[in-house]
Amino acid sequence: MTIAVTSWSVWLPGLGPAETLGGWSPGPACRPEEAGELLGRKGLLNKEPATRLALCAVHRALGLPPGHRRGRGAPPDPDTAVVASSNLGNVHTTCAVARAVRDQGVRGVSPLDAPNVSSNVIASSVAIWFGFGGPNLMVCSGHPSGLDAIALGGLLLASGRARRVVAVGVEPDDPIAAALCAPGPPLRQAAACVVLEPSGGIVLDRVTEAAGPVFRDEATPTIVIGPGGDGALDLTRRLGHTYGALGVLQVAVGAALLHERGGAARIVCGDPTDGYRTTRLTSARTAS
Repeated sequence: MTIAVTSWSVWLPGLGPAETLGGWSPGPACRPEEAGELLGRKGLLNKEPATRLALCAVHRALGLPPGHRRGRGAPPDPDTAVVASSNLGNVHTTCAVARAVRDQGVRGVSPLDAPNVSSNVIASSVAIWFGFGGPNLMVCSGHPSGLDAIALGGLLLASGRARRVVAVGVEPDDPIAAALCAPGPPLRQAAACVVLEPSGGIVLDRVTEAAGPVFRDEATPTIVIGPGGDGALDLTRRLGHTYGALGVLQVAVGAALLHERGGAARIVCGDPTDGYRTTRLTSARTAS
């Protein structure tokens, strides 16, 4: 079954207006505390920074106008699934709640904080906010987590469990998350979203395991997105460590570049401890 990337977005607060990713400009992005300017302020109370960033990325990928919300009482869309990737998205709240329980007992925990302790809070929040009633998955598998999420999205489509998959990757940059990633490149708050469907202009190959970060491919791609290698677009070196968001970020950037230029892109994501994943994007007009 053909899987295609039909829409994409990148949400990078702090990226300058003239800065690009491989020549593509992802557009301006507000910080999490300003997300109400895009999403509307109602419903954002006590949502964590990672959740707000994810909502902004999905909002942009869907091409919605500022402040747009689905109608009250509208039934959820059973054909759209959500797969989210984040390793540290709610770690700040989890630690805060653990400290509160230790110091004050369960009565010291705010009822508003309790839902954010769930590891699935980002995926479920996206589904509830946009009215997606299909399968809802959260992936927390370390460095290749973003491509693992993409792979699961493809499986949902291939198995008929969904007709559309919204895959979103996100990481915060709070002090606890940053400390857990040290030493290494500084953690960068980032979110990206890709929409997967059975057909479209950017064809996505199956995600497979890779032996390492070194790029290998039978056919020479137009673009290489991953660590190392001459001419490769290394987004970690370019932006900082985006951890669980990286694989989705790479696919989103690859799709945007192929949409403008045509050709093909090879993507490699991971590290020696967690392993590597790889996939290939091909512009449909190139493939034909």
